This record gives sequence, C-alpha cells and structure tokens, in this order.
Amino acid sequence: MLKLYYVPGTCALASHIALVEAGAPHTVERLDFKTNQQNSPEYLKINPKGRVPALMTDRGVLTETPAVLAYIAQTFPQAKLAPLDDAFEFAKVQAFNSYLCSTVHVNHAHKGRGYRWATQETSFADMKGMVSKTMAASFGLIERDMLKGPWVMGDNYTVCDPYLYTLTSWLAGDGVDIATLPKVKAHKERMEQRPAVQRVLAEQKS
Repeated sequence: MLKLYYVPGTCALASHIALVEAGAPHTVERLDFKTNQQNSPEYLKINPKGRVPALMTDRGVLTETPAVLAYIAQTFPQAKLAPLDDAFEFAKVQAFNSYLCSTVHVNHAHKGRGYRWATQETSFADMKGMVSKTMAASFGLIERDMLKGPWVMGDNYTVCDPYLYTLTSWLAGDGVDIATLPKVKAHKERMEQRPAVQRVLAEQKS
C-alpha cells in the first residue's frame, strides 16, 4: 500500500491523479501549509525537504514529482502511463516532466516563494512582476513545440498529462490568459473529463 502526502493546490496533484489512473492501492494524507506542518519534526522525518509530494513505498520514501510519476508508471505497467518498452520515448517523457519541474514550477514559485532567492522586499516585488512573463513564455514553448495533442506525447495518455494539467491550473493566478494557449486550454478541458481527475479533485476539496 502506497501513501501519498499532499497539499491541495500544489504539484502533488499530479502524483495523486497518476495513482488513481494507475489503479494503485494507496492512501493519502493531507498536510496543512498554514500551520507549517510540512516543517514539523514528524514530517521532516519523512521528507527532510519539507515539501510535497512524498510517496511512501515499501522500499522507502520518494520525493520530486518526476521521480514519483516515473515510479508509478513503472510499478503499474498495465496502466500504460509511459512508453516503458522504448528507452528514447521514455526519456522524452522524463525530459518534459523535468522541464515542468525545473523551469515552469520555479517560474511560478517566484510569486510566493521569493524568500528562497532574496531577502529584500523590493526583490520580492521584482520577482512577482516577472511571473506572468516567465509563465507565459514557458507555456508558449509548450504550446508551440512540446504539446503534441491530444495528449502531451501524442495519442497516448502518459504521466506527463496530469503534471501539465496541474501546472496549467496555476496560470490564471499567475496572470496568464489560457485563451492565448488553445492547445493547452483544450488539454485542460480534456483532462477534466477524465474520471480519475474528477475523483481526485473532489477528494482534495472535501
């Protein structure tokens, strides 16, 4: 039995959706960022980074969304959430998810997590002012060159799709008009028709 630690509205949504899509036996535990639960001694024993997601497995804890998604895809191959029989195609899945993790998520984090990079209020304001531009640029690249359609990798749904969906859900709050990204917008709408996505969204709202 797997156990996912998550916070609503965070990138952990992608892993939660992937677990349901895979039919993986799992439980979830919600953390409360408002009470700083992610930095509690109890949680830091699970994930010393103090972040989500964290996936507890029978072999230990996994962190970082690309790693968690790859693990789910490989552990439940019958769900066909990645092209596991083709090293090059699987690497392309990893490349896409790594871009979301290392670039797009970091762009978004400059809005509310500026203290990770600076100490001056003026610097925070500068970073916040850039978020709409950097997020628009990143998603412009995804729209133009990376999202094949109907799913990220083309005809086959993969673990890239819940991850892209999760970060797409941040666009409005980051000042990016999704209407300027028709392929991304269509992908979001397509995702919201999937039973697994509907189930997870309902569970995280409850």
